[in-house]
Amino acid sequence: MVKEICGAKTVVSETAVRQKYERLTLALIARNLSVTTMESCTAGQIASLITDTEGASAILKGAFVTYSNEAKIRQGVPAEVIEKYGVYSAETAAAMAETCRRAFRADLGIGVTGSFGNTDPANADSIPGEVFFAVAADHGTECFRCAVPPQASRLAYKLYIADVIADYVLPRYAASSDSSSVVR
Repeated sequence: MVKEICGAKTVVSETAVRQKYERLTLALIARNLSVTTMESCTAGQIASLITDTEGASAILKGAFVTYSNEAKIRQGVPAEVIEKYGVYSAETAAAMAETCRRAFRADLGIGVTGSFGNTDPANADSIPGEVFFAVAADHGTECFRCAVPPQASRLAYKLYIADVIADYVLPRYAASSDSSSVVR
């Protein structure tokens, strides 16, 4: 099941996004929860934000930037998923999250795919501003669709969806230092 998720109505503050990722990274370190990403439209922005915090090597197991369909398939996303559901789909985001989590044996896997400002001529399912992401953990995989409002730059688009993902992950996986509240 795909859940609709909303972010800010307009642009987000880069400083605020960076602060969220610092809190997230420090909390994951404190809880000894590892994370990995497989990113398409964000092109590694989420992994980069995580590694901006000292000590992130303790929890970031690795990351994949899989901008093309071929790259996703080479890293283990089943071609059948992309063919059946399209590269810009919750199913592909889920496969990305599960694939990277499995590849790096991480507690959390985050997969992100979508289109930002323009239609992708290589993929018919491209809808500008539509992004799918998934978070995979031991208890299962949750999938989301987010409509991203027009942004001024590629970086602004990446920061917008990174902010949405942080808003989802922070309260669920990093909100307290009590590790009993996290399903592992």
